[in-house]
Amino acid sequence: MNMTSEEGTVPSPTHTAKEFLAYETECRAALKPLLTDLLEKAESAGWNRRTVASTLMFLAAQHVSAASETP
Repeated sequence: MNMTSEEGTVPSPTHTAKEFLAYETECRAALKPLLTDLLEKAESAGWNRRTVASTLMFLAAQHVSAASETP
């Protein structure tokens, strides 16, 4: 996995979804710097870091819930 890709981009997985643990670990590593950057930007704008993290969890859960309701 190339973590030196262009800022703001998400690298493609090198593991298949069937390789669940490796695939999930790789996804976390790919998204962590983007999440850290987003949290820092929100905090710099005046938002409480805990509130931002909580809101992101809520939005992610809402997105997954909506996706599971789509036929």
